[in-house]
Amino acid sequence: MFATTVKTGGDVVSLACRKFNSHNDRPWLVWLHGLLGCSDEWLPLVNLCAQHPSLVIDLPGHGDSTDVQVKDLMDMSCLLSETLAEQQISKYWLMGYSLGGRIAMYHACYGDMRGLCGLQIEGGNPGLFSQQERSNRLEHDRNWAGRFRSQPIEQVLSDWYQQPVFADLLPEQRQRLIKVRRHNNGDGVANMLENTSLGHQPWLVPVLRQVRLPFAYLCGENDKKFQRLAKRCALPLQTVPHVGHNAHRANAVAFAAVVNHFLSLFNV
Repeated sequence: MFATTVKTGGDVVSLACRKFNSHNDRPWLVWLHGLLGCSDEWLPLVNLCAQHPSLVIDLPGHGDSTDVQVKDLMDMSCLLSETLAEQQISKYWLMGYSLGGRIAMYHACYGDMRGLCGLQIEGGNPGLFSQQERSNRLEHDRNWAGRFRSQPIEQVLSDWYQQPVFADLLPEQRQRLIKVRRHNNGDGVANMLENTSLGHQPWLVPVLRQVRLPFAYLCGENDKKFQRLAKRCALPLQTVPHVGHNAHRANAVAFAAVVNHFLSLFNV
């Protein structure tokens, strides 16, 4: 199923999305994947959270939304709102991993919050505090974007998954990710990486503290970097046992147990 939105100026933009369990009369779970991912990776979670209706979305530059581009995080937030309106989703939770988590937090801080019931964020960075950190990150992301545009994607992915945040991956897990994600379009990934870079993102922590919504920050037990980040920023940390940064992929059952328990606290 495809959500079609019309932006100012008459340009038609489409985000690919699919609905599951829509017969259930509860707020929707809207799943936002990370960079290099796609909506399919959420299907095990959709099945494990089947008491809720779910919408899985392909972000711009990814999956069946390869040809969609956004200028920045605000543009992405508006496109998310338009997609939800097109799908007639009026009450929803945002469930976001990594880039998807950053989009969800930004949307809760600066987007159209009507109908937003809560957030469950997995390994999303709430921002960089100093201008120097943001400048360094912009340079980092531009360098990777240049590689995604100009080099064979398998070669780039081989180096991408050597970054410290993926240190918990076993060699066979790393190779499996490269195999799954080598079908990405390098230009689409590069555009999304640059235009929604953490270096462009505002420091969200003060605004997040003012958002009066249920909020869980999910983090793999072995993801020490993001656990430290969550504690330093006083984010409401929920730990998923025995997994690293990509917790939902490494152990969907344990991840879903944390998600469903948190939802149950709010009679959802």
